[in-house]
Amino acid sequence: MAVAPRLFGGLCFRFRDQNPEVAVEGRLPISHSCVGCRGERTAMATVAANPAAAAAAVAAAVAVAEDREPQREELPGLDSQWRQIENGESGRERPLRAGESWFLVEKHWYKQWEAYVQGGDQDSSTFPGCINNATLFQDEINWRLKEGLVEGEDYVLLPAAAWHYLVSWYGLEHGQPPIERKVIELPNIQKVEVYPVELLLVRHNDLGRSHTVQFSHTDSIGMVLRTARERFLVEPQEDTRLWAKNSEGSLDRLYDTHITVLDAALETGQLIIMETRKKDGTWPSAQLHVMNKNMSEEDEDFKGQPGICGLTNLGNTCFMNSALQCLSNVPQLTEYFLNNCYLEELNFRNPLGMKGEIAEAYADLVKQAWSGHHRSIVPHVFKNKVGHFASQFLGYQQHDSQELLSFLLDGLHEDLNRVKKKEYVELCDAAGRPDQEVAQEAWQNHKRRNDSVIVDTFHGLFKSTLVCPDCGNVSVTFDPFCYLSVPLPISHKRVLEVFFIPMDPRRKPEQHRLVVPKKGKISDLCVALSKHTGISPERMMVADVFSHRFYKLYQLEEPLSSILDRDDIFVYEVSGRIEAIEGSREDIVVPVYLRERTPARDYNSSYYGLMLFGHPLLVSVPRDRFTWEGLYNVLMYRLSRYVSKPNSDDEDDGDEKEDDEEDKDDVPGPSTGSSLRDPEPEQAGPSSGVTNRCPFLLDNCLGTSQWPPRRRRKQLFTLQTVNSNGTSDRTTSPEEVHAQPYIAIDWEPEMKKRYYDEVEAEGYVKHDCVGYVMKKAPVRLQECIELFTTVETLEKENPWYCPSCKQHQLATKKLDLWMLPEILIIHLKRFSYTKFSREKLDTLVEFPIRDLDFSEFVIQPQNESNPELYKYDLIAVSNHYGGMRDGHYTTFACNKDSGQWHYFDDNSVSPVNENQIESKAAYVLFYQRQDVARRLLSPAGSSGAPASPACSSPPSSEFMDVN
Repeated sequence: MAVAPRLFGGLCFRFRDQNPEVAVEGRLPISHSCVGCRGERTAMATVAANPAAAAAAVAAAVAVAEDREPQREELPGLDSQWRQIENGESGRERPLRAGESWFLVEKHWYKQWEAYVQGGDQDSSTFPGCINNATLFQDEINWRLKEGLVEGEDYVLLPAAAWHYLVSWYGLEHGQPPIERKVIELPNIQKVEVYPVELLLVRHNDLGRSHTVQFSHTDSIGMVLRTARERFLVEPQEDTRLWAKNSEGSLDRLYDTHITVLDAALETGQLIIMETRKKDGTWPSAQLHVMNKNMSEEDEDFKGQPGICGLTNLGNTCFMNSALQCLSNVPQLTEYFLNNCYLEELNFRNPLGMKGEIAEAYADLVKQAWSGHHRSIVPHVFKNKVGHFASQFLGYQQHDSQELLSFLLDGLHEDLNRVKKKEYVELCDAAGRPDQEVAQEAWQNHKRRNDSVIVDTFHGLFKSTLVCPDCGNVSVTFDPFCYLSVPLPISHKRVLEVFFIPMDPRRKPEQHRLVVPKKGKISDLCVALSKHTGISPERMMVADVFSHRFYKLYQLEEPLSSILDRDDIFVYEVSGRIEAIEGSREDIVVPVYLRERTPARDYNSSYYGLMLFGHPLLVSVPRDRFTWEGLYNVLMYRLSRYVSKPNSDDEDDGDEKEDDEEDKDDVPGPSTGSSLRDPEPEQAGPSSGVTNRCPFLLDNCLGTSQWPPRRRRKQLFTLQTVNSNGTSDRTTSPEEVHAQPYIAIDWEPEMKKRYYDEVEAEGYVKHDCVGYVMKKAPVRLQECIELFTTVETLEKENPWYCPSCKQHQLATKKLDLWMLPEILIIHLKRFSYTKFSREKLDTLVEFPIRDLDFSEFVIQPQNESNPELYKYDLIAVSNHYGGMRDGHYTTFACNKDSGQWHYFDDNSVSPVNENQIESKAAYVLFYQRQDVARRLLSPAGSSGAPASPACSSPPSSEFMDVN
């Protein structure tokens, strides 16, 4: 059947039963070539000035087509074409799906195709020819789309399948690229992204030369980074990161390489800077920090052993430096960061994490420390990141290296958690099932929510057994752990230093060092002191003296734990009671303070204040002498060692001068009468409400009249009742109305200077027991681990709810080790905290450098053919020197490459021998399982074969570059 010819720029093709016949009609004014396909067959018409040559070319094309005829697909009918392009599953009417590709087709060509297929004549002259999108392009060099194109007016959109159908049927104009665009998902809408984002890519060291690259809004930042690396020919081993220049001219880090260009809010024309890490592990942008810049210039030509690098102390940050040095010398973790494995696992969307910032800051530190280009580095950025995410580490206060280590491991885990969305996992009790089954279930549940390099390296599994004391119900659970906090065997004795004040005024106070039970009572202290002094415990009163006053007067039944090591404890010999009991014949014990009258700073010169000084006294006063005059004489006797009596000349000197004043001021003690001087402003201490009246003591014993009416001899001091703070404010508080008043001895400055010997008053003697030092025998690390796995009873503050009894019980608890990690961190609990005391245990713990065997502690059925699974070698130690209030942290660590041990003391690093590692300062121990060390030593385990930490001899210092 004859068909109408189809004109292709002067070439006329006639198709009869799908077999082409070529006829040349007139001249061939073709200036371009077109690729047309029917049934996977391509016909190419080439323009030639010579018609004969053109005809020959056409004939050759026909011959090629005939040769390929068996591979062609038959061209569908017009109705079938319409259905496939417009209405089918692959047609224009299908809904948009995010991420899929759609293609732009020039509107005029598509309208011609519609007219052709709707005309019903396959041989119609309306045949559209090759797809030609020339009118959509701004130029034919870069093939950029014209701005402002409108769908339906300038182009139509086709899904990928429909586009491929049309190209296979009609072909695409030669040289034109397909205009492929992605479907992106915007809030509440999906649309085809006709105009992608055009970004300007530059390198940090060549900002003048940029590459303009198009990216879809759905492309990831990782795609942008990979494209930039390809454009700038970056070596695979080099680290790079991206910065975006915002509208304000500042730069923002593009941290998360998994988010899209749309989520990162990047716009067309925005400058994207690719930064390459320097060989010393630092980033060029970090050089903006002056301190780092100076350090970099200083170390520019330095080349040392990787990992032998100090950390600058920023101010009480030795605890952080110690923890970082320990962690930096964990071989597999350091290799993980050096090989950039962390980049693919950064979790920026974990609500429990730190948006990847802690992991990146730690990675920067590791790369700098292991670059071999630094003697020491300044961890300023890392310190700021830690303070930002953990407010307890803000500022520059001293902290615990183990607490920082715990935070850091948890932060790294959450920042590198491979689980992007944590599912809810219900904890199940054993309920009589085999341990192996329950343990496997617990570990799988743990890994369903927690899967990171930290879990792979540091996490093990406990078995926890709780037994109800009432019903005997047993609860078994398996819980993960990151480190072992093992207790130290604690002595049940403690040493207390006290001052004993005898009643005999001729004897000086004595300093004693007493060994008392930790859980004893005040009476036990008195018994221990009685053995040294020969004084009966019943004749002793114990007081805490602080700032020249009694901070606390202890009762015999009070616990010794209420006394802190820093407290100044005075034990007084007495012969009575401090509470006056009517009708009793016992002496009355009176608390006495010493005060000096001084000009008050806050008042004019006519007013005076009273300042406490010296040590307070507990004075026993016989009842028959309990008058103001008797009390004065008793006090003069008690003070006779350091207060001299006035002679007769002294008494005569002041008589005439003071006679005129005696009428106004002649009372050595307080009075309720109006003749007492007005209250003076005092500085003896804050008032807690003061009473000047004890109903029994004053009314019945001292009376309310003045004493004496006129002075007949010189008085060295005056007496006055005060409260426990040492002030004599006249205001009374309800709680102290019936309290025993304290007595204050008030001195005039001149009288104190003349008669009071301060040197003698402060003098004391040391008892022989002061030289006693309680010997502490060293303990083995295995003893601490045994103590950790010992059965204990829960404390009252932490009861267990028994599901059988339906109530809280003080159950017995036992922890056992089920599965051990690759790196075992053992925290020695040297710091003891109670309600009343805090102390550091400086016991020497003997720990092995190699072959620490845990086979006797692991209760899981063991693989006897592989004992290395239970043996560990030491790789790092965090040390703490000093006490509770102050101290210093350092580190011993074994270099993974050389096997040499080094001592890290902030920015100072020096090689050490193995026999120097064990000390009383050891606080946190890092052990590596031996099978892991073997694996890392093998060529497949690591690119650089790390040496065993159990090396026998240090390498020569000739190749060690150490501060």
